[in-house]
Amino acid sequence: MHVAVVIGTRPEAIKLAPVVHELHRQGVETSIISTGQHRDMLDQMLLDFGIEPDIALSTMRPNQRLSDLTAVLVERLGETLRKLGPDYLLVQGDTTSAMCGALCGFYEGIPVGHVEAGLRTGSLESPFPEEANRKLAAVLATTHFCPTEANKQNLLAEGVPRHRITVTGNTVIDSLFWAVNRVEWQLPAFPALRPQRILLTLHRRENHGAVMARICEAITQIVRERDVDVVFPLHKSPAVRDIVIPLLRGVEGVILSEPLGYFDLVQTLASCDLVLTDSGGLQEEAPALGKPVLVLRDTTERAEAIESGVALLVGTEAGNIRNETLRLLDNSDAYRAMAQVRNPFGDGHASERIVSSVLASDLREPTEVVSAALFAANLDPVALQVV
Repeated sequence: MHVAVVIGTRPEAIKLAPVVHELHRQGVETSIISTGQHRDMLDQMLLDFGIEPDIALSTMRPNQRLSDLTAVLVERLGETLRKLGPDYLLVQGDTTSAMCGALCGFYEGIPVGHVEAGLRTGSLESPFPEEANRKLAAVLATTHFCPTEANKQNLLAEGVPRHRITVTGNTVIDSLFWAVNRVEWQLPAFPALRPQRILLTLHRRENHGAVMARICEAITQIVRERDVDVVFPLHKSPAVRDIVIPLLRGVEGVILSEPLGYFDLVQTLASCDLVLTDSGGLQEEAPALGKPVLVLRDTTERAEAIESGVALLVGTEAGNIRNETLRLLDNSDAYRAMAQVRNPFGDGHASERIVSSVLASDLREPTEVVSAALFAANLDPVALQVV
């Protein structure tokens, strides 16, 4: 069997790396296609995981619109898949690369496996364009690899045949556990830090502009009112930097940095007290390390984190972000209630289940090979001992 894997962004690299390594471990012929959607951050992340693309596409242009990116991705991915002729194609998540990969696989008659399938907010505008991307991928995919039982139920409600769905857990937990076991526990080279630390990340399109400015206002209030540092690795997007840098550079207690490599990110996450983010991946990773998460969005497709009590949806209004952050910093009981390690997203073996399903399938009528009961709401978390 020949499996092609489409990777376009940093999160895709993190979540597909363990799948790629498992394919290699089982001796499967594998072609890694890098679309270059987030080229600089993607290349660093692939390097961290020891993955070298077989094919690197150059698709991004300055100030590129989504329609233009989609057009060039479909053209280049279509050409690439025709030349490679793989038996199976894997895409991950909700990026434009993933959606275009699924579309091209469908056009070329190649069975498509969608990793991290079934996440939904119920609104096409939030997050934009990710909610539309993952719903389109669901229509096109042959096999759906869901992180949780709730994701499976979303797909069943949309009419996806049960036998095409496998509940696996989320591969991001595979990567997190892998990194924790290999990382050298020295913090990245940040300045002298205050007693408490917050990890902050922002990049969603719906949070650009005035919304991001409001979030920066809340951060400024927090560091001025409490003895806390905010570590803020900046996304490469000019839409993020053009807002954040003028508002937060030079603010005491705010540490702006370039994007962190995965090992540095894991160390920073493990050493922080609290996470503020609009990222999907951190909503999944932080609970595995017992870190409370305040989600800087109005909706989330990862309701399991909210329901388990380790994450709270706080929106993007400055006052609410400030109040909820200070509540957790000041109220030890409230903090402890969220800091308990509850991990609804898997046990670190999702990639093994995905590859087993691919190899066991007949490529046209894949069968469910994992019991969804493994990932029911009462799944016992895997405890990590972080020094």
